[in-house]
Amino acid sequence: MKAVLIATLALTLVSFLINRDKTIKGIKKGLMQFLKILPTLLSVIILISVVLFFVSNEFIVDHLGEKAGWSAYLSAALIGSISMLPGFIAYPLSGILVKSGVGLSVIAVFITTLKMVGILTIPIEKKYFGLKVAIIRNSLSFLGAITVGAAMAFIYYLS
Repeated sequence: MKAVLIATLALTLVSFLINRDKTIKGIKKGLMQFLKILPTLLSVIILISVVLFFVSNEFIVDHLGEKAGWSAYLSAALIGSISMLPGFIAYPLSGILVKSGVGLSVIAVFITTLKMVGILTIPIEKKYFGLKVAIIRNSLSFLGAITVGAAMAFIYYLS
């Protein structure tokens, strides 16, 4: 993390020396983008904190941990399929889940379904592509996510 911060500061300084105006514009634009997503980010972090406060680690591990077996994959796939979280929320949430004892292969299923399967977006897909294509795409994406999780489990346990 320190290396990334140092590299960012060094490259910003180089950019500033090359073109002061563009660098200042870029920093302002980046800050505006950050301020634009900040309310969403904070509200989701608060929501996740409240949920994690009320849901015990034992409950999470029982339903999404290694002992849950294939039901953990199915639960993660279903949660990911019906959720609409942006990546900047999903990845930190996944980190919290890993620290709580959820396996990486289950997290892989969650993130893959989160990004590839859209149960809530089927009506929009239906409008543009037709119901058949929407169902086939989501079904194949769901199966693909389960396959990714199985492959991750296989690779993880080999090492």
